[in-house]
Amino acid sequence: MKNAKKAASPKKTAGARRNGAGLPIDIGISEEQRGRIAAGLSRLLADSYTLYLMTHNFHWNVTGPMFNTLHVMFMQQYTEQWNALDMIAERIRALGFPAPGTYREFVKLASIKEVEGQPKALDMVRHLVAAQEATARTARSLFDLVGDANDQPTADLLTQRLDVHEKTAWMLRSLLEE
Repeated sequence: MKNAKKAASPKKTAGARRNGAGLPIDIGISEEQRGRIAAGLSRLLADSYTLYLMTHNFHWNVTGPMFNTLHVMFMQQYTEQWNALDMIAERIRALGFPAPGTYREFVKLASIKEVEGQPKALDMVRHLVAAQEATARTARSLFDLVGDANDQPTADLLTQRLDVHEKTAWMLRSLLEE
């Protein structure tokens, strides 16, 4: 087999970052663009995790005449948010970067601040409206970068997350109307 062709090796392109196996990542998005997208998604992951934790905390601690309604609603919301965390983190990994995964990193990256103590039920709703809207703003802030990189999977993920956060904020705001 002297004349057999050598197995083709993956071609190296500008921005092809090597993963843990030493293989370059060459998906048609430069390493610089992937890095900026991953950094933005890390902020979205931090906001999403903070929102998840806030919603779960409120689920556990809500009291008052709206207890059952809010307890069930918050459980539906934190369950949806929990599943979204994995999708966001896995997209960061697919882009070739580590996903943040500690409270310290999330606190540093998140635009949402933790709520101290146990607010009254309607104040919980107000906090969640603000946190849902903040998470939507973080997602929306990535669209120009994602569009410039022609990164449709991330654009799709962002669109899905925006739909959920905007709809949830609307539903929560509706509880505050008299």
